[in-house]
Amino acid sequence: MVNIEINGKPVAAREGSMLLEAADEAGITIPRFCYHSKLSIAASCRMCLVEVEKVPKPLPACATPVSEGMKAYTRSPRAIAAQRSVMEFLLINHPLDCPICDQGGECELQEMALGYGNDVSRYAEAKRVVHSPDLGPLIATDMSRCIHCTRCVRFGEEIGGMMELGAPGRGEHMHIATYMEHSVDSELSGNVVDLCPVGALTSKPYRYSARPWELQSHHTVSPHDCVGTNIRLDSRSGRAMRVVARDNEAVNECWIADRDRFSYTALEHEDRLRKPQIKRDGVWQECDWDTALTTAVEGLKQFAADQLGALAAYGATNEEHFLLQRLMRGIGSANIDHRLRQQDFRDQNEQGPYPALGQPIAALEQNDAVLLVGSNIRKEQPLLAQRLRKAVRGGARVMAINPVDYAMAFTLAEKRIALDLVSELLAVAKALLEGSSEAVPQWLTTAIVGVAVEESHRAIAGTLRAGKQASVLLGAGAQGHPAAAELRAVANLIASLSGAHIGILAEGGNAAGAALAGCLPHRGAGCQASDGIGLDWKAMFAAKLPGYLLLGVEPEYDCIDSAAALQAMQEARFVVAINSYASVAMRDYADVLLPAATFAETAGSLVNTEGQWQGFNGAATAPGEARPAWKILRVLGNLFDINGFEQNSAEEVRAELEAACAQLPAAPAAWQPKAMSRLPAGLLRIADVPIYAVDAMVRRAAPLQTTADADLWQIRLNSVTAEKAGFSSVVEARLIQGAGEVVLPLLIDERLPDNAVYLPAGLSATVGLGGGFAAVELTHA
Repeated sequence: MVNIEINGKPVAAREGSMLLEAADEAGITIPRFCYHSKLSIAASCRMCLVEVEKVPKPLPACATPVSEGMKAYTRSPRAIAAQRSVMEFLLINHPLDCPICDQGGECELQEMALGYGNDVSRYAEAKRVVHSPDLGPLIATDMSRCIHCTRCVRFGEEIGGMMELGAPGRGEHMHIATYMEHSVDSELSGNVVDLCPVGALTSKPYRYSARPWELQSHHTVSPHDCVGTNIRLDSRSGRAMRVVARDNEAVNECWIADRDRFSYTALEHEDRLRKPQIKRDGVWQECDWDTALTTAVEGLKQFAADQLGALAAYGATNEEHFLLQRLMRGIGSANIDHRLRQQDFRDQNEQGPYPALGQPIAALEQNDAVLLVGSNIRKEQPLLAQRLRKAVRGGARVMAINPVDYAMAFTLAEKRIALDLVSELLAVAKALLEGSSEAVPQWLTTAIVGVAVEESHRAIAGTLRAGKQASVLLGAGAQGHPAAAELRAVANLIASLSGAHIGILAEGGNAAGAALAGCLPHRGAGCQASDGIGLDWKAMFAAKLPGYLLLGVEPEYDCIDSAAALQAMQEARFVVAINSYASVAMRDYADVLLPAATFAETAGSLVNTEGQWQGFNGAATAPGEARPAWKILRVLGNLFDINGFEQNSAEEVRAELEAACAQLPAAPAAWQPKAMSRLPAGLLRIADVPIYAVDAMVRRAAPLQTTADADLWQIRLNSVTAEKAGFSSVVEARLIQGAGEVVLPLLIDERLPDNAVYLPAGLSATVGLGGGFAAVELTHA
């Protein structure tokens, strides 16, 4: 610490900190535009000029390091004169269009102009006009308002990992734009809207829709990935108008992904359910709640308890998951599952209480070695990718074993691209054992026989072993793999041999909460042993259950095996759907539709990947007669005459669940495979879920569906595979998987391994196709 004075006030400042940071910590306000605590220092706006004793001219506080005995003055006549002069220069070319500017009312330039500007301008010449480029469907531009703070440029380069915006030109010809005319495609691009201190960059979906003083702000949590991003949802008269970031250093810092920011646009989608509906003689009829609930109960009661199944969405709240499993177990069925994007459940009894990161989110940026397995982390968990980017910028080495050479927001130190993830992990394990006398399970000794170890495997093993804080993280590609149990077993051993943390990058917004709530066939709430072991979703579909209760899920989109899900729903005799939306397919197979509120319209809580519980209240009014899903489940429980459905608020439900989770059981012994699973021969389909297809709400957010990340309607394979299959000059191809087929454009993509075909799941084009890492056939269209 060093001792300084600011405006005559003694201040103890951190050595190496800037004068502006020391003033902020002391509660002394210094005006600024270009400075941001999460970005590098540019000192370009000069608004923070202050007087420093023994220095002949004012200095920018944001770029002036503190020193012992320094005396600074932020409110002296000299400092104020400098700040007022800078403000006058900034306003010379700034348009006087505050009445039509979306930033009006929360504009930093407005606020500073009030304190440091003149009431009459001395500038009578023509103002500069700047072309406003089209940056895509998410960001609106009015670049004549830009004051060249370069926050947006620094954000893309330092945080987003994509330097899409720059500042070409010099002097008054300088402007902010893309170097080539194209959209801004980063999954974090919307953060520049929050960063921009003026109205140059604003939200395009929110444009001209409301004024800040008309809005009510509500703190809530995003349900679209396992981070549990803290957001602020602003509403007017009960209608959601926009979403902005809410600071939480432990979770998302001050950033949010575009998926979190713009998904609210789906709240008024035409598929939204507004009234209860029942199907009579094949025709949908709107009805009152009593009729719909009675019909649902009577329909489900016609089957034996073990003939009923329940499927839940990853993003449903803890309260909804808890009451769903209580309802099903009260009826007498343990056929409950939310893991619709997983295929391998052989080790479910040996897994921990919930899919956990194994460390605090903030600790990721302290890692010096990380191995990603089956993870497109940049698209699946953008804010965790941003944490790893910070680690890489600090010298960490991040490595990947993936089925696709995914574009990352950082440079990978090592990477292995292959379909057989199990063999790749076994090679790393074998490399760790070279020259080691450590005892390992017999199954591993047998499994690594004949496994070829290359230098890249040894490099991965050596980096993990040398890391002081290392992690092995399993992503969605590993969890959805047909041999996921083997992947988890080998990854656990690699972590043990190298001294690394083992972590799961869980899918969806509340996989951890669903597991803790007991929305599983083999465990109850609090991970207690279930009275009876039920069926997972694969077993339910194979058993051809006649009755289903769906919670927030569209099985044909949300299940990794869309074909099996669609067939199971169509063959079922009675399906009740509690959902906010109804797809065309759902209207075909469902019998009762119960309109539910979205996360923006209900109270509840989520558990993020580090195990942190986060509660929230409704921010908007649900349309029509839609009700919170936990209330719908409570009434269904009462109609079934089951005890434990007397709660009057979501808080009461949460309190019961928290009590059940107060004493979680210890992690069971590790699962040991008897033999390594092998992938089928031939062409195999890679079917991950795109960033904007993860749940029903995101799939209906129109602005997100017009971005570059949503343009994935192609069949992709590399040039070697294309030539081998006779498709080197084909424009379109037909992909056949089981009984399903689709004709789409063919695209050569060298990021894929040989014998792989990439076609994502979760798209309307792929409804009716099977799961990932399964054999497919390609023919000419």
